[in-house]
Amino acid sequence: MCARNILRQRIFRDHEDFFANDDDDWLMSRFRFPRAILLTLCAELGPDLERPTLRNRAIPVHLQVLTTLGFLATGCFQRELADRSGISQPSLSSMMSGVLSGIIKLTGRYIRFPYTLTIDCTHVAIRAPSQNEAAFINRKQIHSINVQVICDATMTLTNVVARWPGSTHDSFILRNSSVGTRLENGAVRDGWLLGDSGYPLKRWLLTPFPNPQSTEERRYNDVHTLTRSVVERTIGLLKGRWRCLDASGGRLLYNPEKVCRIVRACAVLHNMAQQNGLPLIMTDQQANDPEQTARGRSQTTHFSLPRPLKQGLPLHILQIFVFSSFSHPLFRFKKNGASCHLNIYE
Repeated sequence: MCARNILRQRIFRDHEDFFANDDDDWLMSRFRFPRAILLTLCAELGPDLERPTLRNRAIPVHLQVLTTLGFLATGCFQRELADRSGISQPSLSSMMSGVLSGIIKLTGRYIRFPYTLTIDCTHVAIRAPSQNEAAFINRKQIHSINVQVICDATMTLTNVVARWPGSTHDSFILRNSSVGTRLENGAVRDGWLLGDSGYPLKRWLLTPFPNPQSTEERRYNDVHTLTRSVVERTIGLLKGRWRCLDASGGRLLYNPEKVCRIVRACAVLHNMAQQNGLPLIMTDQQANDPEQTARGRSQTTHFSLPRPLKQGLPLHILQIFVFSSFSHPLFRFKKNGASCHLNIYE
């Protein structure tokens, strides 16, 4: 008996229309942006995401953008997102790559290095890579990417370097970054960085005293710690908004190259949120411990700067790091031969 070829009708699933819900609070909880900013982002990415096709079921730009933002905001597995959005998992994977590339193209518009203030590195957990696995094991014995983060007092990112494996030391990343090279060569003038004790003291990089002896040295360390805490809070906020970066919920199941692209895209989106003054909504656990963020349902609270920052104390101190002179009284000391100026308020 001859087999008959049966033409099977292709089945399409309806895409979920996320914009059907015009509640900004709902959109913020799912995608981290209100409707107006989401529409602007879709318009900016449209030229890169619209592809000529003869099919009448092409994935709309807004669905590509919102589905990708949904992953970045929650860290959900692609299969779960595919089921929710009505897109096949292979199509979703390809679509996300296009959206990430489009967002990364906006880096020059949203992340700039004028006068920078505080620097730190943070680890983004990944699955064990197939090549050079040992290089990605950090000091906590977790496979990760070590990401350099520089921010200003408003928790806006001014520099992000996401390309080094987890075993790489923070100071090595700075030394081999374009920012480190520019500062070392004097291309950026009148600017200072604040780093923790893992960084070396330089004329443009202030670090704490390892063993403060005098009252001035202890006061310097206290102010240094308070000022530098901004970068730790920024990292906590970055991981709180874009919880795919948070290790508490698991590892990113992608190769290192794609993880680095995800980090860069999240950095751009973080600055978009900061520049638009969006609420800094974090869970109670996130607010108490910036480096550890929690997934799941929990009561949210608005994350704000600590009281001393609101009162302007570290902001004046940060200005003295940025500019070479200041009208208020200064105390002067030398640390390992390097002169440091710092404004101390009683």
